[in-house]
Amino acid sequence: MTTKDLAPLAVNVLDATVHYGPVQALDRASLQLVQGTVCGLVGMNGSGKSTLFKTIMGQIKPDTGTVQVGGTDPLQARKSGKLAYVPQSEAVDWSFPISVRDVVMTGRYGQMGFSRRAKKKDHEAVNEALERVELTEYAHRQIGQLSGGQKKRAFVARCIAQGASIMLLDEPFAGVDKRSEATITTLLREIADEGGSVLISTHDLQALPELADEAVLLMRKVLMHGPPEVVLKAENLAMAFGLDPMKRDAS
Repeated sequence: MTTKDLAPLAVNVLDATVHYGPVQALDRASLQLVQGTVCGLVGMNGSGKSTLFKTIMGQIKPDTGTVQVGGTDPLQARKSGKLAYVPQSEAVDWSFPISVRDVVMTGRYGQMGFSRRAKKKDHEAVNEALERVELTEYAHRQIGQLSGGQKKRAFVARCIAQGASIMLLDEPFAGVDKRSEATITTLLREIADEGGSVLISTHDLQALPELADEAVLLMRKVLMHGPPEVVLKAENLAMAFGLDPMKRDAS
């Protein structure tokens, strides 16, 4: 038994079933993520990854089953700042007139009260977060002027500034440069080493063993949850992707 086996649960999804009308998106899906862990979520398009994220964030209430985040209700976890989210690029309006610094500062809103007037500690948290993602020199640029990788790093910085202990990242490596991928990977490993918990949806299976402690194979239900080197075996990927077991490329 390892130290992580004894760590408290950061995310606890039990038998969650979700329907969109007649379409079943999740089928009694269960997922436990302990503190101090990076977990990769793997599955084909339509496998329920986005629905699972929305369920963990409290945006969707499952038809059956229970969800706890940080030992509490998902909505309360978000309200308290425990839970943070890095969206897919397609979900962001990059033309909105807001600077990189202001994007990162939005992570502090929950701690500012109704006035949303930044104090010294808020500016310090934003400065530190920008430095960690290597975007200090871009702080005053409009967010849409950044490269794809820099945009992802800005939203990771927002989570860091928020002080979240649980982070969900939806395809953070899609369309990013190698430098940004390496920076994000290093940051997520540091966050886990500091006791944070990270659930990351990704199609980049080659990078997953270096990044993640665990991997989850999803096809509406959790087919497998374990070490990446086990979950990513060709015969296991074939269950979720319908591949020839002799071929390992599931991207």
